[in-house]
Amino acid sequence: MIQTLEPITLPRPAATKGMLLHCGAETVDREVVFDTATPMATETWYPLPHRDLIHEVEGQLEYAGFQLTAESHALSHEGDRYFGVFEVSLPDRSIEDYQWIVGLRNSHDKSFPAGLVAGTHVLCCDNMAFTGEVKISRKHTRFAVRDLRHLTARAVGQLGDRFRGLDERIAAYRDRSLTNPKAHDLIVKAIDCRAVTVTQIPKVLEEWRTPSHDEFSPRNAWSLFNAFTEAHKGLNPNTIVARSQALHGLFDGLVGLN
Repeated sequence: MIQTLEPITLPRPAATKGMLLHCGAETVDREVVFDTATPMATETWYPLPHRDLIHEVEGQLEYAGFQLTAESHALSHEGDRYFGVFEVSLPDRSIEDYQWIVGLRNSHDKSFPAGLVAGTHVLCCDNMAFTGEVKISRKHTRFAVRDLRHLTARAVGQLGDRFRGLDERIAAYRDRSLTNPKAHDLIVKAIDCRAVTVTQIPKVLEEWRTPSHDEFSPRNAWSLFNAFTEAHKGLNPNTIVARSQALHGLFDGLVGLN
């Protein structure tokens, strides 16, 4: 067990259920996550308690000046796999239609190491997208526990600039108009870069042609981007992260940010 940097904000942020309804796991309260048993360590494997990861990330975020405005947690595989999302902000941030998010993951069955990734949560539709620009990842070895605070602090220290970069990226998507032929071309390219599968194309086209939300009526790259993230609902969190990163790469190239 490590000595964690306890979060200082009270009361705790309210749960936002919609953020994880499509992650392929059971959405639970944080107390359920905290009560999840951690397997015994072996000579070569040192599982990290879900609770320790959550407390460390929360504490580092608040120490860096971020406000935690909402949270959601999910467990799968009988509690062995954890995925969580925290909405965060800064006092001077004025954008209201989407929020910055920090995604956490951890496993007790050796399926993947603990990790942190930054992204966005669009409020009108609960669409989530992640970027690989800020993440921590460490295998469950003896030194994973020792290095957790250092790795988390280093990643959180980069979040301010990276999140503001996300705001600039989305502004560029909104400024890039799209014709139907160009949108169709991007959809084909999204298959090539594995940002979407062939079976998801009808959903992407439906959301592009007749958006479920008025906010995506403008014919621009941001509307098409959200057509893709709408189609990502129902996927497990790790798949969403991988496809979000590929999707950002495709759209960054479109608007000249690569």
